[in-house]
Amino acid sequence: MAPLDALTLGWEQLAWQPSVPVEPTDRRRAAVVGRPYRAAVPPPIADLEFDLDAGVAARSEDARAAITRFDADLSALFDGEFAPLSAVLLRTESASSSQIENITVGAKALSLADVGLAKFGSNAKLVQANVEAMNRALEFTGALTPELVLSIHEALMHDQDQADPGRFREQQVWIGGTDYSPHEAEFVPPRHSRIQDSIQDLCAFSERTTLPLLAHAAIAHAQFETIHPFNDGNGRVGRALVHVMLRNGGATTRTTVPVSAGLLADTDAYYAALTAYRNGDPNPIVAEFSRAAFAAVSNGQELAADLKALHDRWRDNLQARKDAVAWRVLPYLLRQPSVTSKLIQTTMQVTQPAADNALRQLQEAGALSKPKNVHGEGATRNVVWQATEVLAALDRFGDRARRNPRSA
Repeated sequence: MAPLDALTLGWEQLAWQPSVPVEPTDRRRAAVVGRPYRAAVPPPIADLEFDLDAGVAARSEDARAAITRFDADLSALFDGEFAPLSAVLLRTESASSSQIENITVGAKALSLADVGLAKFGSNAKLVQANVEAMNRALEFTGALTPELVLSIHEALMHDQDQADPGRFREQQVWIGGTDYSPHEAEFVPPRHSRIQDSIQDLCAFSERTTLPLLAHAAIAHAQFETIHPFNDGNGRVGRALVHVMLRNGGATTRTTVPVSAGLLADTDAYYAALTAYRNGDPNPIVAEFSRAAFAAVSNGQELAADLKALHDRWRDNLQARKDAVAWRVLPYLLRQPSVTSKLIQTTMQVTQPAADNALRQLQEAGALSKPKNVHGEGATRNVVWQATEVLAALDRFGDRARRNPRSA
């Protein structure tokens, strides 16, 4: 293993100066102005040797192989209709990553947000933004760069000005403790002037080929979380970067393995592993990502099987000409289980009568429930049809993800 003194964080004493002036009458806040606090100094890791425990390294390689098989199996599962399932898995990963940050949304709420029926600032909107960030991460090809990191953050936080979207932070942040100073925090990331060099070092580390791929991604993730380069959104961006590295390393080609769903099952262990990394031991975070990968593959396989069974039953029940619009809408319902006539018209480039007929045929095939007006009687523009069985399958996936195998 890398020597503990080489990987363990350094610390520096800084005088606390809040970004917003403190009123002298606020005695509690005024008392800590100018008082020293400790901020982390992450060691450079671009050239650091990581001699992982043999068992941990072997387990991570087994997990990487499971991810690769999952990607290959799912690529063949739906043949030419694979694209909707790929989108489903990306959304489940985004929802799970958000839930680690206590941003929780059910499958129905998220699907309604996708047809424009979500309140501004709702959790569904935040998860939608995470989907956008994941898409931006996976659209990129090539080495990890600071520009890509900033681009992912901009997509994630684009309507949240307090997060300074697409920009590295210019102030001190901290985890735990009080909201007015870092003195009682559980962890204080480095001062902002260290971020650029630390991210450059992380990008250089990401290009190495001397570590098992999943272990490599886990260590990069832990280093990113230690740097904590943004005012907000660090965890979600950091987990998106794991998928960039898996894609760059060839473990995945067309799908997204919902690794965050595996981490969600035991967030205490995940955070403890990040703390262990900061104390000089990379083995726990590699072990946690391996465990999470196996759990994600198992859960993802079950979800894929559920959705394929639904798809096949609908296909067998659908009574429509082979060139009917309903056949194109059918696989689309897997990725978008709440639809309106207008959405079908726009997505499939068809007329309103053709869209309405397709929806009726899919209802007769058992794919769609009786349409509901989400804004009450008379507001016909918002009549929504739902593939309730898909929503149920997605909620079962979420329930399995939250189940802690260590306490079962």
